[in-house]
Amino acid sequence: MNQVLNRPGRQRHRPGPVTRAGLVTLKDMTLEAQVETEQPPIRWGILGAGNIARKFVADLLLLKDQVPAAVGSRSSGRAQQFAADFGIESYYGSYAALAADDSLDVIYVATPHSEHYEGARICLEAGRPVLVEKPFTVTAAETSRLIALATSRRLFAMEAMWTRFNPIVREVTGLVANGAVGRVVAVQADLAGAPDYDPEGRLWNPELAGGALLDVGVYPLSFGSMLLGAPDEVKAVMIAAPTGVDANTAVIARYPSGAVGLYHCGLWASSPQVATIIGSGGVITVGSATGAPFWRADSYTLIPAHGEPHTKQVTLQGEGFTYEAAEVARCLRAGLTESPVMPLAGTLDVMRALDAARAASGNIGARHGVK
Repeated sequence: MNQVLNRPGRQRHRPGPVTRAGLVTLKDMTLEAQVETEQPPIRWGILGAGNIARKFVADLLLLKDQVPAAVGSRSSGRAQQFAADFGIESYYGSYAALAADDSLDVIYVATPHSEHYEGARICLEAGRPVLVEKPFTVTAAETSRLIALATSRRLFAMEAMWTRFNPIVREVTGLVANGAVGRVVAVQADLAGAPDYDPEGRLWNPELAGGALLDVGVYPLSFGSMLLGAPDEVKAVMIAAPTGVDANTAVIARYPSGAVGLYHCGLWASSPQVATIIGSGGVITVGSATGAPFWRADSYTLIPAHGEPHTKQVTLQGEGFTYEAAEVARCLRAGLTESPVMPLAGTLDVMRALDAARAASGNIGARHGVK
């Protein structure tokens, strides 16, 4: 049942029109680009009340033209606490109840990825646009079904691959497109950590679509896809955890351009988390082994084949979720059903590559087998 909070000092009415800066442009990805005047703020629903949802909402509150307006969880008490923590108007004890709130402009699906498909389906069938945490779903087949549903309803849908909207990554993408390193021959990226082993936890449990590939491997593969498109061949090897999920995986991809991708992900040891773009005319490294990782980059270094190296560093706003949220707002206001920066076809390409890597490595769980 919907509940409304009445905390002293906080307005409970719908905020008025926005008349200030606050929207990212695709050209420079700056949060100082102008939004049109007399536009009401984008009202967000938050589906899920976990850690990633908390980080996202904290960043939403930095954007003056957007507001977290409702939260839904399977636990009414958890939703109530989340709403109280962030001054959110409404909370719901089910995903369906959240999706039925017609005051919402878009819903952020922030559940574990094993639940992304069902949460997004509920929202789309209720007529709500969605931003779905990465990976979009567990398999390409699930992703295809959600894309078909969003397309048939003419609703906006996007994978929350926030790295693609990072200002450093956007600039690097532009440099590569403009030939700063010549013809790209290889992309290398790694993302591995060392979380505590818990056979019942989502990272290690095959029934929860656990494993390194889906949880963190999506970042390196998406980075390569962003620059090179869909691979035409994928090979992979993995070392399994005691539960059977992949705990240490290497992926090699071949692309139609003749470039290759070399990707590593794992759960046993922390890696430098750096991405390297190797071209015939130079090299670009994104992120730093001693600083921010490539998936939340605040710097890059361009090393041309002839000339002096150049390093650029920026200060990110918040955790970095502001940039993807601003893109969602831009698309909704423009009447777009997908983002040109993170198109649905690109999401499907990455999901197919993940499917292929799991199949090649033998990591096909009984519940979430590749079809």
